[in-house]
Amino acid sequence: MLIIGAGLSGIGAAWRLQQRCDWTYAVLEARDHIGGTWDLFRYPGVRSDSDMFTLSYAFHPWRGKKSLADGDSIRRYIEDTAREHGVDRHIHYGTKVVAASWSWKRSRWVVETREGRDSRVWTCSFLYICAGYYDYERGHQPEFAGVEQFGGRFVHPQFWPEDLDTTGKRVVVIGSGATAVTLIPSLATTAAHVTMLQRSPTYLAALPDVDRMADVLRRHLPARIAHTLIREKNVLSSQLTYWLSRRFPEQTKRQLRRSALRFLADPAYLDRHFTPRYEPWDQRLCVVPNGDFFRAVATGKASVVTDRITRFVENGIVLDSGELLEADVIVSATGLSLMPFGGINLSVDGHAVNMANATAYRGLMLSGVPNLAFCVGYTNASWTLRADMSTRYVVRLLDYMRRHGYATAMPTLPPGRARRPLLGLTSNYVQRSAHLFPQQGERDPWVVSQNYLLDRLAFVFTDLRKGMVFDGRNPAS
Repeated sequence: MLIIGAGLSGIGAAWRLQQRCDWTYAVLEARDHIGGTWDLFRYPGVRSDSDMFTLSYAFHPWRGKKSLADGDSIRRYIEDTAREHGVDRHIHYGTKVVAASWSWKRSRWVVETREGRDSRVWTCSFLYICAGYYDYERGHQPEFAGVEQFGGRFVHPQFWPEDLDTTGKRVVVIGSGATAVTLIPSLATTAAHVTMLQRSPTYLAALPDVDRMADVLRRHLPARIAHTLIREKNVLSSQLTYWLSRRFPEQTKRQLRRSALRFLADPAYLDRHFTPRYEPWDQRLCVVPNGDFFRAVATGKASVVTDRITRFVENGIVLDSGELLEADVIVSATGLSLMPFGGINLSVDGHAVNMANATAYRGLMLSGVPNLAFCVGYTNASWTLRADMSTRYVVRLLDYMRRHGYATAMPTLPPGRARRPLLGLTSNYVQRSAHLFPQQGERDPWVVSQNYLLDRLAFVFTDLRKGMVFDGRNPAS
């Protein structure tokens, strides 16, 4: 097997594979380091908004102090996991997969990679793409009128310059998503002032970055048992919170408002800049550890402006209202670009796979494509929860194929089924790229659930044969 990507998903998949199967495997990583997203993002204050007891692996307990951890700590955790469990010996760095072609005659994938200026061909009987869905080479960048006239530094968080020092500078951060909300408290500690410029507000939830109950359990129980209990507690809590938010949106809005007012004393300011037009969890909720974003605004080190950009000028940004936001540094936290399957060109017997026309089978395989799985996480819970469940399903499928002497497993979609988007969020970054991704169906096994508790039962007891066509001889690796 070939596993594409050495981030959270890829390392977890490799561990599961070597625990349950005797198949040989290699991990191909396009970057020069382990960690995936957590190696790519190096902007100030980068952190997770998912708790580490559910974002971490079930088999490797999180030992950090903070439940909401910074990016460096998460990257080191992934590195430690790979090294401790021997996965790092299987990783090939600087190996970017550019194309993969399935041959029915050979029952194998032929995978083309680029390694610097050199190219190489790999073959495998099963391909598992754990490359996430971010475009690592390009972030989303709108066209701003007059941007070339700006006399200061203009940067995108995805490619944060190592030499950028914002100490004593006036900084404007364009955007109101998780990246902007993360950046601003960090920049505000040394900048002269930081302004968040948003077109429209985002829901923010202030949560403690330390799980007190987790600390108690870890003091009195063995690490593995404590980790399991904390993980289950947090899963139940997050799933209940999501369900209540969707079932009772008005009550959720009031609760979020009350929480924010603990830090911001001006209700009018809160209503103007922190009251979104959409319902909670139509877009992913932004977590604010210890209310740090609100605290930065309350102290005057940061502020929020809700308006639209007319044009850039030499010393800042002119808004539709006519106001001039003066700036020495402008950060375009305008979102990420999504790209399915790491941009790999897939084909079956020479025929290109059209992602937009494909339908996702259980959210992890593609209709009409044999011996290929992909890994995406939840949009309403920790990525790793669904990634690990997908991997366990793949391992179970491989075991089944071996026991029955099958070389291939291919999901086959019945004709005439309705389809809808794979990623069910209204966020701009998702909607911009929805047409590039496979669709999902309306019925099992073609529907993609966002309920971890139901999925956990379904994935264990599901019939592997449903919607799947098996054929051929037993593969070797």
